This record gives sequence, structure tokens and C-alpha cells, in this order.
Amino acid sequence: MSQPSWQQAFAAFKYRNYRLWFVGQLVSLFGTWMQITAQGYLVFQLTNSPVYLGYVAFASGLPAWLFTLYGGVIADRMSRRALLVITQTAMLVLAFILAALAFAGRVQPWHIVVLAFLLGIANAFDAPARQAFVLEMVERQDLTNAIALNATMFNAATAVGPAAAGITYAAFGPAWCFTLNGLSFIAVIVALLMMRIKLQAAPARRSSATGDLIEGLRYVIAHRMIRALIGLVGLISLFGMSFVTLRPAWAVTVMHGDAATLGWLQSGRGVGALFGALYLASLGRINFKGRLLMIGVLSFPVMLVGFALERRLPLSLLFLVVAGATMILALNLANAIVQTLVSDELRGRVMGIYSLVFFGFMPIGGLLAGAVADSIGEQPTIILSAVILFAVAVLVWALLPQVRELE
Repeated sequence: MSQPSWQQAFAAFKYRNYRLWFVGQLVSLFGTWMQITAQGYLVFQLTNSPVYLGYVAFASGLPAWLFTLYGGVIADRMSRRALLVITQTAMLVLAFILAALAFAGRVQPWHIVVLAFLLGIANAFDAPARQAFVLEMVERQDLTNAIALNATMFNAATAVGPAAAGITYAAFGPAWCFTLNGLSFIAVIVALLMMRIKLQAAPARRSSATGDLIEGLRYVIAHRMIRALIGLVGLISLFGMSFVTLRPAWAVTVMHGDAATLGWLQSGRGVGALFGALYLASLGRINFKGRLLMIGVLSFPVMLVGFALERRLPLSLLFLVVAGATMILALNLANAIVQTLVSDELRGRVMGIYSLVFFGFMPIGGLLAGAVADSIGEQPTIILSAVILFAVAVLVWALLPQVRELE
């Protein structure tokens, strides 16, 4: 088994295109988390209603179900770099519109809901292209490392962006948070335009987008390993994210804490995810992805049960850190293995299905967790979710030994 190595941890950085991508995306994600945080503050300030926060979340999540599969079709029909430039430019424009409304003092809650829906549409076309584009920046043997570094980038931005948003919001108001987010998209757009991408063979002429979509769905259904891996990702999203939804209530009702307690709980998983991504990156070109994936899938629900049973903050944080690390191992390796197995001409569509399952099941899981917790309480809800996820992981281990044998 490979040993962690810092020389291996940044293997994808030897590719100029990936270095450009990493820097541009890091700046952009920093801005994105500033906007997400400031937008939540602003909505609550304008409405004093947590229900409206739900409206915004629903408006931003609905396009994933409506458009992500077609986003995958488009990612297979045109240059993925060009598609990403278009989606990132659309996000830039939407951020500046919200900033202008805030600067003018005319922003209304419905403006935010509409803009969140439009941003969700852009994300629905962006996600499959972004996932499939990784293999155009690095060689196949460094794909896992690049995906792990992407997660490192995401979690680093998650740790810093919200704090920066709070400071900026308090000192200058929400409009500057939205402005900085708009400006941050320039970094990733410039990075994309500076890349030297190999010319790809023009895709074969197809009859219809619907036909292409059906072809992608049939491919996933017929491919046993890809079907199993996307199914695992969906179950992690559906049942494994319940603790994320319930954290605010958990901090107050279970741990008898306050906003500071919630802050610690929010950072715990992020720190673990960052460590998990760095560890995976440090393993370099591993050839035991299946085994490490199953270790992550089996360990993650165990850590959730430990978290659910613990009341002391230090030990709760320890369980959350390990939960975050094991979750990232499972999700990143599933992504890398799917991209290794899929045919290049179907990559966009398959990653569209992958993105739909991951991002689409998450709000459903949150809604389900909230409803169940309202009936039986937060602690039994997290334990029940973890038990279901663990039981499915055991079934996969027993019935699909080929998964853990994947390289």
C-alpha cells in the first residue's frame, strides 16, 4: 500500500493547465462562499423568516433536477472549456446584478429568489462540464490526485470565505460581498482562456439532445460498476448529509450551546474534509482505490453514530473531523473511479448523471431529515440515517466484491 508523500500530494501541479485552473477556481470559490454567506444574512435581515431561507435554497436547488442531465449532454456536444467560460460569465453577471440592487438599496427578497434560481441553472450546466473537464487538464494517471486537490481547494475556500463575508458584511454591507464574488469569476475565466487545450475530435452528429440523454442513462444503467458507484454517492448524499441539516438545532437542543457551538460544529467537518483530501492527494497514483473507497463508505456512518451519541464538544468535534475525512475519501474516489471507467464520448453525460444524483439528493435528504427529526428527535434521526447507510455499504461489500477490487 502506498505511503503518504508530499511529493505526490501536488502531482497535478506539474500540468500548466491545472495550475491555472486551481488558482482561478480557488479565487472564485472564495467569492462564491462570500456570496452564499452574505445572501443568507441579507435574506434573514429582509424577512426575519427562516422559511424564506428555505425558499432561496429550494430555488437554487430546483434547476439541478431540471437541467443537469441536459447540461451533461451539452458538455459532450461542445468544447467544455467554452461551456465553462459561458457559465462562469453568467454567474459573474448575476452576482453584479445582485450587487447593483444592494448598492441601490432596492433589493427585495423575491429578487434574491429569482437570481438564486438563475444561478442554479448556470450551475446545472457548469457542474457536468467542470467534472468532465479535469481529464482535459491532466493525464489519466493523475486524475485522482487532481480530484483530491479540487476538494482541498473547495474546503479551503469553505473555511475562509464565510469568515471573510462576515467581516465584509459588518464593515461595508452585503453589496461589497456580492461585488467581490462577481470580480472573483474574472480569475477563473482568465485562467480558462489562458489554457492550452489539445484539440478534441468533433463529436459525431446526433439526432437530438433527448436521444443523447437516453443514451447516457442507458450506459449508466448497463454499466454495473458505474451504476453501483453513483448509487453509493446518492445514498451518501441522501442519508449521510442529515447531520449537516440538523447542525443548528443540534448545537442548541442537544449540546445546549449557542452560535459559537454551531460555528465549531460547522468547522469540524470542513477541517476533516480538508485533511481527507490532502491525504488522498498525498497517495499519488494509487492502485487500491476500491478498497480505500469502501473503507470510507463503511467508516463514515460509524463516525456519525459516534457523533450522535456524544455530548461533549471536544469529542463531538473529533468524530466530525474523522467523518469529514472519510466522507471525502468516499466521494472523491467514487468520482475518480467513475471518470476512469467511463468512455470519453459519454463523459459529460455520465458526469451530468453523477452531479444530478449528488446535488439533487442532498436537499431531499435534508428535507427528509428535518421531517423525521421533528417526529423522533435529532439524535435518533442521525443514528437511523447512519445505520441505513452502513447497511447498504455492507451489502455492497458483500454482493459486489468487484467494487473493492477496483484500481
